[in-house]
Amino acid sequence: MKIVVLDGYTLNPGDITWEGLEALGDVTVYDRTKPEDIVTRIKDAEVVYTNKTPLTRATLEACGNIRFIGVLATGYNIVDTEAAKEKEIMVANIPTYGTAAVSQFAIALLLELCHHVGEHSDAVKNGEWTNNPDWCFWKYPLVELAGKTMGIIGFGRIGQDTGKIAQALGMQVLAYDEYPRPELETDTCHYADLDTLLAKSDVISLHCPLFPSTEGIINKETIAKMKQGVMIINDSRGPLIVEEDLRDALNSGKVAGAAVDVVSTEPIQMDNPLLQAKNVIITPHIAWAPKESRQRLMDIAVDNLKCYLEGKPKNIVNS
Repeated sequence: MKIVVLDGYTLNPGDITWEGLEALGDVTVYDRTKPEDIVTRIKDAEVVYTNKTPLTRATLEACGNIRFIGVLATGYNIVDTEAAKEKEIMVANIPTYGTAAVSQFAIALLLELCHHVGEHSDAVKNGEWTNNPDWCFWKYPLVELAGKTMGIIGFGRIGQDTGKIAQALGMQVLAYDEYPRPELETDTCHYADLDTLLAKSDVISLHCPLFPSTEGIINKETIAKMKQGVMIINDSRGPLIVEEDLRDALNSGKVAGAAVDVVSTEPIQMDNPLLQAKNVIITPHIAWAPKESRQRLMDIAVDNLKCYLEGKPKNIVNS
């Protein structure tokens, strides 16, 4: 069985192995694949793995041997799943590998907004502490989170984990989700409608999937309903935010700070509005990427193929 990985580098830059897949067939791994090379590389493959390399209807029609597509991520919009279904190709994704990593990173972004640890460290290394007339100094306002309220939009696994850490820091949590689970409520965690969450939250953290109903959920109208000086965190999906509106809110001071790991077009383009914003932290979509979570992703990807070969497919998104 011929197995081709079209863009394996981000999952495995060399610190984990492909041995699990290699035990199941003849594996060829490409670090990256240009659009013009996709068909040539998978024309004879029965199994194809992709992370961000698109598999369109035209590509699938040109590659008649494919029977299984493994997406090396949770999101699978880079595959034409309807075309795959018509051709009886199963498409599997990786639904739950990054819960701990992504929730941890959301809090890391928040703490960086509150303390600017990196910039203060750089200042010390540049001699600013040595040359300071006082025994300490700070370059930004420092924020204590205990007693403040975090609003979490999207209260699935990652949102719940983020909420647990926030509560451990002494925060109250307001959660908004289309499918609330009352059993998750506690003295420090309650569901709320979106307008209430927007009005009462000191921090808003986005953990919802990208659907038509959530695209642009952070925009000038919803920002207007927020507290003056709110902070916004996003390590979910870039298009949840109307970036021009967030830029304007940051520059006006309505939003005191924002930290995002995702943007509307990735890699970020130099005309992205957030690059002209004050008090914004932007990281290059790395919340998912600790070695532990990448190994978990690899293990699930291998298991998805094993289950398919055993006639018990799982994590299928186009059944």
